[in-house]
Amino acid sequence: MVCCHSCPRLCSRSSAYTLALGLGFVTLGTSRILLLKFSANAENKYDFLPASVNLLAEALKLLFCLVMSVRVIVREGRSCRDLGCSSTSSLLTSLKWAVPAFLYFLDNLIIFYVMTYLQPAMAVLFSNFVILTTAVLFRIVLKRRLSWVQWAALIILFLSIVSLTTGSGGSQNSIAVPGLHSNPLSTPSNSCLLYTQLLEQMRNSSASESWVSSLPGQAWRNRVVEKLRSLGVGHILLLLQCFISAMANIYNEKILKEGDQLTESIFIQNSKLYAFGVVFNGLTLGFGSEARGLTVHCGLLHGHSIYSLGLVLVTAALGLSVAFILKFRDNMFHVLTGQITTVLVTALSLFLFDFHPSLDFFLQAPMVLLAIFIYNASRPKDLEYSLQQEKLRVINGEVFERSRGDGEELELLTKPNTDSESEEESL
Repeated sequence: MVCCHSCPRLCSRSSAYTLALGLGFVTLGTSRILLLKFSANAENKYDFLPASVNLLAEALKLLFCLVMSVRVIVREGRSCRDLGCSSTSSLLTSLKWAVPAFLYFLDNLIIFYVMTYLQPAMAVLFSNFVILTTAVLFRIVLKRRLSWVQWAALIILFLSIVSLTTGSGGSQNSIAVPGLHSNPLSTPSNSCLLYTQLLEQMRNSSASESWVSSLPGQAWRNRVVEKLRSLGVGHILLLLQCFISAMANIYNEKILKEGDQLTESIFIQNSKLYAFGVVFNGLTLGFGSEARGLTVHCGLLHGHSIYSLGLVLVTAALGLSVAFILKFRDNMFHVLTGQITTVLVTALSLFLFDFHPSLDFFLQAPMVLLAIFIYNASRPKDLEYSLQQEKLRVINGEVFERSRGDGEELELLTKPNTDSESEEESL
């Protein structure tokens, strides 16, 4: 109570929402990494289709947001046309949500393959590269300012991650988790067994055909694959995921907050996003010949266990928490809060995943966290960003009770600034 009297903002409803978002994101992020590992089989591969997990998660998020959207529309006396499907023009406007939906689709799919190549601790440490990509896109897309100290911290972060990549040796490689693999929930049917046997025979026969490797295109592809393996497939996939994740989050935050979208219900906005997510993941299962065959003959839940179904629920909840963070906080809060996940996953890997880091790891890993701390501690004051945060504080207070008596304050905060801006451009 003394702390609340001395600094009332710490005990405000906005601070409570922020704390809840941070704790929820860290808990769900850590749980997702663990479930990704537990869902793999003894060969460190997945018996189920990764796209099926993402499809089910997107469907759950879409169902939840549609229910909440209808609740918001009914309570506010609005029309269902606000969902964006009333006319051709509104439908075309809603297509902008297809961009982050496609990027999230790629992001959620790549993480499955990253975890088959890298230890969870190494994966979460290397994923801190997303801070660098997010900061650059922050400056380019959202015009946020970065100080010289922040740029220096980002360079230290990059060099520390490169040092970890080249110095950790075999401890980076992912291994299966013994004794933690759950049996499939259902027994495959005769049609499923016949199809999987036929699929395995086709794979073996295609692998044994020597004439394929004599084709010019195939030889070039084989050289590319060997080069990627020498560089580290897991590292390349993780680097690609960092760029995709940063682009998805930056673009999503931009359209969540631009113009009158800042005061729009997050459930209506996310309904459009998750609808496209369902479409993209569904197309993956429908257009891929192997995925389509497994889905038709074995069902959508083929190969799923209790861990993979838990992964579906956690992935759905994690996606919702990220949406709330991007709407009511920002991307840097998202990536910096994720550093707690890094610490937790690294600590748990020592006990659960037979992770034996070298002395170099213990010397270099703190450099990553220290660079992140310096970056966050040297954040410059941004008047435009501060104004937007003030707007969000008003909305945060009315997150579940939309606009009761704060109309004048919100109108004042959303009023365009007509004063001439003569501030010097930063980096």
